[in-house]
Amino acid sequence: MSKRRQDRPASPCVRICRVTPGGGRCEGCGRSLEEIAAWSRLDEDAREAVWQRLEAEGWPVTDDAPA
Repeated sequence: MSKRRQDRPASPCVRICRVTPGGGRCEGCGRSLEEIAAWSRLDEDAREAVWQRLEAEGWPVTDDAPA
């Protein structure tokens, strides 16, 4: 079982909640609609997998990184 990195927030949400048309990804955090809907039910390992994918793809968007 993996541990949540302490420097991460509890969720990738950055309150820029817009889903790309046809893409099904949030423009703020990069999660799919399915990942957003399931987030509260995911265990630590599943959340870590999502976090790793998001970070590898350059998500979530922050104040110092344009959308």
